[in-house]
Amino acid sequence: MTRSRPVHVLASALSAGALLTGAACSDGGESGTDVAATPLAAQTTAPAALTEAGARAALITETDIEDDWTQVKDASRWRDSLLVGRVDVADFVTGKADAADCQRLLNRLYGDDLLGKPSGASALRGFQEGDSRLLYQVAAYDRADLDDSLAWLKTLPVKCDRFTATGEGGEKRTVEVIETSLPDEGDARQGLRVTVTGTSDGSPATLTLDVAAVRVGTDAITVTSGGLDGGEDDSAEDAVKAGTPRLRDVQAGRTPAP
Repeated sequence: MTRSRPVHVLASALSAGALLTGAACSDGGESGTDVAATPLAAQTTAPAALTEAGARAALITETDIEDDWTQVKDASRWRDSLLVGRVDVADFVTGKADAADCQRLLNRLYGDDLLGKPSGASALRGFQEGDSRLLYQVAAYDRADLDDSLAWLKTLPVKCDRFTATGEGGEKRTVEVIETSLPDEGDARQGLRVTVTGTSDGSPATLTLDVAAVRVGTDAITVTSGGLDGGEDDSAEDAVKAGTPRLRDVQAGRTPAP
């Protein structure tokens, strides 16, 4: 669909504090003036800004996900026409506000920018198994925008639980959105399952996508998996479990293990 590495400075901080504390006696012999030690603040190392090379190094491979996924070269061109449609505002009790959120969901799923446009480096990798696809993305974002996007995703199972969208040819599609659970990875996370029922090439078809978004500092992982054969929630979870430590390694200046 939180761990930080402690810096071991407490023992030395306490020792330094003890050595720097003293007292100077006044003429009265009872009152004194303490020489205060300079406080030693907890030391943390901010992760370096994500680079293009780092984003690529943080990507997973087919060995990180179960089943028979095969890496493909043209994942950036993947688009599913079932996601193209105009949301019917009449379906919503609260009207245009919720309809706009659901339209944004369809548009972002189609455009592979579920969390919005990255503010820095980004990389993606695609995998295919039969009629199912898995797209894995790593990117740097503005922190406030990233938090807003995750908060927005969390509202969608309520705002967009079931609605209708009209395709370019006038055909009606039913869209359902539910919340899904994700492994306890990263600093924040949100999982969704989006199901679109309509027609493809004139035949009934159902597109099922399992979506995972995980924030790691100011960077994020996005996984979209599934297709006409159904959802791929297990593979999405595997991708999150394998990919989050890889991104943390990159942020810490380490090379992720093969």
